[in-house]
Amino acid sequence: MTNWSEIDTYAKAWVKEAGVNIRNSFSKTLTIMTKSSANDLVTDIDQGTEQFFIKKIKEKYPDHRILGEEGFGDQLNNLDGIVWIIDPIDGTMNFVHQQRNFAISIGIYENGEGKIGLIYDVVHDELYHAIKGHGVFMNELELPPLKETEVSKAVIGLNATWVTENKRIDPSLLAPLVKNARGTRSYGSAAIEMAYIASGRVDAYITLRLAPWDFAAGVILIEELGGIATTLKGEPLNLLENNSVFVSKPGLHQEIMKEYLKDGNW
Repeated sequence: MTNWSEIDTYAKAWVKEAGVNIRNSFSKTLTIMTKSSANDLVTDIDQGTEQFFIKKIKEKYPDHRILGEEGFGDQLNNLDGIVWIIDPIDGTMNFVHQQRNFAISIGIYENGEGKIGLIYDVVHDELYHAIKGHGVFMNELELPPLKETEVSKAVIGLNATWVTENKRIDPSLLAPLVKNARGTRSYGSAAIEMAYIASGRVDAYITLRLAPWDFAAGVILIEELGGIATTLKGEPLNLLENNSVFVSKPGLHQEIMKEYLKDGNW
């Protein structure tokens, strides 16, 4: 019988320790590299943080597997057993340029089912955490279930890229949603956007392309609070490949799918 409370306790402690290490790095020189493009950054802090988690997990739970953004974990073609899906710093560009608006994101799954979600806003010391079936908390404050809302009253997390000329979609498809929503925001970190939906600061988040480590933790938090997480086609998210992602409060998700996303070739 898996002791999820014990795993949660260790995971929280490791996340907090990693957060201290990251904050201590602010005064040091970063080694900055690029991945897929000049704007896809990775630092020695990203890599070191992922290796820190892998070392801790493998020492305590050697049979658990790890999918990590920086590639130091396991090569997975299935989600059998217990799998930790880790983004050591979600929002690396913000980390490099702003030293804020980034997060550590960890989703822990058993046979593909989300069991524990952790998103740690390192700078603001806000740890969003959930064990499936036991509610969602921001530090020690329990967050209430998400309430239904509508587009005209909603703040939508949406990167301006998707409503300007780009290679992925016709920018006119999402323009009506931007026009009709109460407001839009872009924080540059999927984990932060999802944590903000959980805490009520944002009502929905839409993006055309995310990797599993970007959304694995956030989905657990959102669904535990009664929210909905799908692709932009309304299909289940795949934790082994990149996806379009649409995360939202209930009611709002259905309205946006029906009125704004139904004609898109996502």
